[in-house]
Amino acid sequence: MAKKTLFLTFRIFSVMGGIERVCRIFGKALYEMHEHAAKDIQVYSMYDEAADIDERYFPALIFRGFGIQKRRFIIDSIRQGIKSDIVIISHVNLLPVAFCIKLFSPKTKLVLLAHGIEVWKKFGFVKRLMLKQFNVILAVSNFTRSKMIALNGLPESKFIVLNNCLDPYLPIPVPGGKDPALMKKYGFGEDDIILMTITRLSSKEKYKNCDRVLATMQALTATYPQLKYLLVGACDDDERARIEKMSEAFGVRQSVIITGFIPDSTIPAYYNLADIFIMLSEREGFGIVFIEAMYYGKPVIGANRGGVTDALVDGAFGILVEPTDIGNVSAGIKNIVADKSRYVPERSAVLSYFGYPVYKEKLQHILNAL
Repeated sequence: MAKKTLFLTFRIFSVMGGIERVCRIFGKALYEMHEHAAKDIQVYSMYDEAADIDERYFPALIFRGFGIQKRRFIIDSIRQGIKSDIVIISHVNLLPVAFCIKLFSPKTKLVLLAHGIEVWKKFGFVKRLMLKQFNVILAVSNFTRSKMIALNGLPESKFIVLNNCLDPYLPIPVPGGKDPALMKKYGFGEDDIILMTITRLSSKEKYKNCDRVLATMQALTATYPQLKYLLVGACDDDERARIEKMSEAFGVRQSVIITGFIPDSTIPAYYNLADIFIMLSEREGFGIVFIEAMYYGKPVIGANRGGVTDALVDGAFGILVEPTDIGNVSAGIKNIVADKSRYVPERSAVLSYFGYPVYKEKLQHILNAL
């Protein structure tokens, strides 16, 4: 691939959110496509500092962090974009920069990464005009693609679905059973059935629907008194207090554990603890945690909404439930408890859909076609 390519993003290394994770992997794939001509690929980040880079993904040679110098980022992006064959933006809020590049250089091809809720809306006339200048919109799921087409009248021909993939640096699975030290730390017994959600918990983002898992636990207490719910991930104080209050109201307070932030290196051991991975969020553009859970050999329950259907391959890789129907969620848990092995997809199958090499090959084909 010999095309000069510029990738523009807000953050890529200084924050560990879902879009940033996608951008790190995307940047790695771009670099490897240009490996023998590194001068032909540049990655610009508006908010990162140069020192934030993680060179496992790509070298500092191709990266510029502007450290919140927005004006400098915009000016330099336009200058570099005019000299590029392809300009890719990681977020719809970078549309004006890409549009300016197109005005000065009509031959430059524009690509947008469309993730989830940031594009699930009807845009104003100006933004729709800008979107129409893009040659390709890479939607992370069929749901995001359909939503953008329906709300903004964009032609289907502009869209290609490119599902997210597993991070190639995701820690490998840990052999063996549940870690005795973690079992002791959280007071779990050998007979406990551990439901687990891994996500960032914020009082500003309540769409993960942990309350519905708590309601399901209440409904299942008589059948499975040993049911526990492990919530893993950074959690602000307000959200922790809210979840604790809800679990008290549902009568399951003693069965709910909130771990707070955990280091990436411990992720395999936490997945080993889980008997079932469950997250009933209705607003996932895709849901990388679902494919990570499957990679670690866990049966998965997700909402039949949004991009989760892509992550679970329309139910072939896990159980899709109606998140507002506690009976439906309960049935999913009961089915897995009755026959866990039936709901664990083969790791090789997961990798054939969501492995990094497959992702990179698809991306290369898409960009070559430009």
